[in-house]
Amino acid sequence: MLEGYAPGYGRDAVSMMSARTAAERATFAQPLFGPGTWVVDLGCGPGSITLGLAAESRVTGVDLDAGQVALARAAARRAGRSTVDYVVASAYDLPFASGSVDVAFSHALFEHLAAPLDALAELHRVLKPGGRLALSTSDWSKARLRPKTANVDAALRGHYLLRRQAGGNPFAGRVIADQCATAGFTEIVSRARYRSDMSYRDLARYVETRLEAALREEGRDRDQLASAARSAWVWTRGGDGDFSQCWVEVTATR
Repeated sequence: MLEGYAPGYGRDAVSMMSARTAAERATFAQPLFGPGTWVVDLGCGPGSITLGLAAESRVTGVDLDAGQVALARAAARRAGRSTVDYVVASAYDLPFASGSVDVAFSHALFEHLAAPLDALAELHRVLKPGGRLALSTSDWSKARLRPKTANVDAALRGHYLLRRQAGGNPFAGRVIADQCATAGFTEIVSRARYRSDMSYRDLARYVETRLEAALREEGRDRDQLASAARSAWVWTRGGDGDFSQCWVEVTATR
């Protein structure tokens, strides 16, 4: 299956990613960051979380998109973080020696991967024996939306379809702990955390925009996507509501 980043790199998506911070997104991982450790942030995007990780340690952000790495490097220069660097690389082929990394962190990546087990195997390879893994991935099946009307459900089904067409799994949080075990990790601890990543109305606009963009291109499942887009149109023009996303946070040991 082809793999792509379903949200894309439009202004709204990059703005959303850039607003994320370690204080908010990496609290569960902070106890793992000791002084002098080497931390790798896989799928770092524009680097807003990376900059807040492990202030007394070396931190390397990794992203497949060169544009995101350029944004991250610029942010690090502005912040004066000389212990943070970034590389362009695939999650399946990291440019690090086996057994060299102390902690591997990742937020909002694994739901977009076509081969998450391969990425976990690569993290297992680069971590030192006893090294720690900390990752967070979403589970849309447990997202809380009120009201959740028939149009909201239909629009979200189209949103999930786009995620799958890009190679991802919108329900990755359901299986990530088991996948960590399959990849050879031990001492696995998993918990769900809910966050209001965006407003109910902003989510409606976000979903509508993605569905409309997909329909402007030649692709599969056009009838289903067109139906979902009509439902998203109704949702966007409806009333306000509440939305909180379910993030599954996992820590484990190599």
